[in-house]
Amino acid sequence: MSVSSSPLPRAVVVDRLRAAGCVFAEDEAALLIAAARTPDELAALVDRRVAGLPLEQLLGWADFCGLRILVDPGVFVPRRRTALLVSEAAALARDVAARPDHVSGAPVVVDLCCGSGAVAAVLVARLDPVEVYAADIDPAAVACARRNLGDAQVYEGDLFDALPAELRGRVDVLVANVPYVPTDAIGLMPPEARDHESPVALDGGTDGLAVVRRVAAGAPEWLAPGGSLLVETSERQAPRALETFAGHGLRARVARSEELGGTVVVGTRPGL
Repeated sequence: MSVSSSPLPRAVVVDRLRAAGCVFAEDEAALLIAAARTPDELAALVDRRVAGLPLEQLLGWADFCGLRILVDPGVFVPRRRTALLVSEAAALARDVAARPDHVSGAPVVVDLCCGSGAVAAVLVARLDPVEVYAADIDPAAVACARRNLGDAQVYEGDLFDALPAELRGRVDVLVANVPYVPTDAIGLMPPEARDHESPVALDGGTDGLAVVRRVAAGAPEWLAPGGSLLVETSERQAPRALETFAGHGLRARVARSEELGGTVVVGTRPGL
């Protein structure tokens, strides 16, 4: 139920949000007003947003690729640019399902560094049938992903260590939305990210590619022949990520969306 009368007129809410640097102040104001059950609750929500808390964590959900994804405090908020990662992964999974040698028809998809499970949730919605697994090192993220993914299997642990051994050599599509912000650049991020999301979901090491290298090194062992690894990077990091993929025997390419501002590096294990 939204607030019927408020000590904060809508225009005041918009002005406060805009003054705090919220680019889409009008849209945010509408969401906060709709979410608040009382005038006092609205005032508290606006105060917390102005203080820098992510809108999605205040609302308890994020709109991602047309789905409402639950987002718990401290958990990485899915970004719009990651829609490119989803679309590339879905296309590859459909290609796998269409192959005559893929008897089950259900591609095996793993969402590594899954955070809230947003990527896996959209892939479940877009692919039928599909066999989906997800994993993250952060216990809060795992708990959140389990709420979003329902029957999908979600594991806690460090990258491939979290996955069941029977997946080794069976994964058709391995999506890894790894942290790729260089350590020294985290302090330059907006406060809502650097202060309210887990550092493990942001920090990619000195050049931002430390986790990318670990995933690329381990992926060939887990991918099925013809299976693909997809990671999101910055446009600037993509050439080095390509070299890393190639160094581990993957046929690599880059997908880029100017509209979304997204860059995805795709590496395919030879074998078909």
